[in-house]
Amino acid sequence: MPGPILFARFAYPPNALGYCGPADHRAMLEHAATGSADRELYELAAGFAGAWPYLQLIAGSAGVADPLDADVVEAYWIGNRLLGRCEPRWLAASVDERFALRLGTDRETVTSLAAMGGVPHHSFHVICVSPWVGLLRAGFTDAPLTTMDQCRIRTGFVLTADDAAATVATDRLAWDGERLSVQHGAVEVVHASAAGYDLAGPIAIGDRVAIHWGWICDRLDAHRAGRLAEFTARSLRAVNASARPKLAGAVASSA
Repeated sequence: MPGPILFARFAYPPNALGYCGPADHRAMLEHAATGSADRELYELAAGFAGAWPYLQLIAGSAGVADPLDADVVEAYWIGNRLLGRCEPRWLAASVDERFALRLGTDRETVTSLAAMGGVPHHSFHVICVSPWVGLLRAGFTDAPLTTMDQCRIRTGFVLTADDAAATVATDRLAWDGERLSVQHGAVEVVHASAAGYDLAGPIAIGDRVAIHWGWICDRLDAHRAGRLAEFTARSLRAVNASARPKLAGAVASSA
């Protein structure tokens, strides 16, 4: 799949909610659904202040000229070998440069998470950065744990499906007072299409899918799902090991 289209699939749901990216979310949906990867889509993607610098960092670390190269985009949303090309100190420097003013006294906490083996994967931003800089550009809009859960990319298996929605078996973040973990056994109804457009094509019972902000954004094979789980677990290990006291303050209100 072309990188710009893959980006649009995962970027549309938070864009439609007004959480990130340019105001024209309908254009993002149309690009994602129709596969039109033109100059407009590049301009829309560059307007995502959260994701775009990570894409630039992944591309630069791998010697790839295009931040919307397919492998670069997949590295950010799902995870792949390109993440290993980015040295932790580069990620730490990038995070510090972008968020130093918003982090304040938490600056050292967050940059240490990057320096201690973090990678520029979407889960790193959601789990290791967002709780300290405001989960969304307008700040917390919901219980912090719920917001983190909706913002991260999750896997699910389709139990029922129609043209507009699907019921999926998925997982959720859990907080036990000391650490974050992923717990399985949740069942949710998620969006499959809007205004006649879908993001991931026709969905069938039994499909393994990727979910972002209540939308099915892609179908996953076992290999890609495994990589997503691997990099999510890596982010969880980092934040649990290094930032527990601050993390408790960030999410305890929603536990």
